[in-house]
Amino acid sequence: MFNQRLSGLLATSLLLAGFLTGCKAPITFTKQDPSRGYLLVCNKGDHSLGIIDVEAGKQIATVEEEGITGHEVIASPDGRFAYVPIFGNAGVGKPGTDGSLIRVIDIAARKIVDTVDFGKGVRPHCAMIGPKDNLLYVTTELENAVTVIDPLSLQIVTTIPTGQPESHMLAISHDGKRGYTSNVGPGTVSVLDLEHRQLLTTIQVGGGAQRICVSRDDRWVFTSDQTKPRLAVIETKSKTLKQWIDLPGIGYGAVTTPDGRWLMIALPGADKVAVVDLNAMKVTSTVAVPHAPQMLVIRPDGREAYVSCDASKQVAVINTTDWQVTKLIDAGRGADGLAWAPAH
Repeated sequence: MFNQRLSGLLATSLLLAGFLTGCKAPITFTKQDPSRGYLLVCNKGDHSLGIIDVEAGKQIATVEEEGITGHEVIASPDGRFAYVPIFGNAGVGKPGTDGSLIRVIDIAARKIVDTVDFGKGVRPHCAMIGPKDNLLYVTTELENAVTVIDPLSLQIVTTIPTGQPESHMLAISHDGKRGYTSNVGPGTVSVLDLEHRQLLTTIQVGGGAQRICVSRDDRWVFTSDQTKPRLAVIETKSKTLKQWIDLPGIGYGAVTTPDGRWLMIALPGADKVAVVDLNAMKVTSTVAVPHAPQMLVIRPDGREAYVSCDASKQVAVINTTDWQVTKLIDAGRGADGLAWAPAH
């Protein structure tokens, strides 16, 4: 198949076709600016990808995934494409359909332009872009692995075994050398050597490890115990669990601020976001948000954090200077995975 994403002429034709058929006007990007871009949200209940203009405070478009359903999304570094793994219709480890696709969505044209087809059910879930090699890394739960894909050819490069079932979420170190999967059922974290594409070790972190993130200096990895309100702190150098941070509720999605000082973590059962001081390794404040917060993304300039709130079909915007909610943006049903697509 001719690769649509490599042809500037074809991309232009797609945009022109949008005008001729009377569809919504395509998104117009400007030169890259850390404060400019679009927030992408997986609306699980609608089986769609939402595109949010955070400055306008509204969801300006949705793209049908043509599959059930995408939980997570990542944008290409240039902000042109979104990659949405189609996981299935059930939760991790639960009976249901086994997804086998990754949709490639042109953000400006607001349409699916390509698909990765694994040819079998693998439940692809969390997608990340390698910060050094720009390859696409995707957890494939039913293979107990992370699959590595060339985003240009959309060909599978290799798979990296995690050595554990239910490898659900993935975080990559900022130097691109290490990958960390949270393995829900066994409550472990797998440490992967991305350069040599091999499993290094697994670390026990309690009951049902869930979402996971890496500190900005690559010194720490964080994931939440799903049976107790506590956050695991893993030291990357020794590959060991160093300590726990008490939380005011069971933790879920987390992100660190660009300056490396703070970690923000969603507490779905408490309808709050906890703010952790990473110097003191303790919670210093909480922010009330709509029901069932799931995932967080911080704008590249660090001034705002965005929190998807599943049950309320909204995204809460938090000012990271005073930890106050400044606006609520309507999204779709089951708002979950988030990603920032930079303007270009």
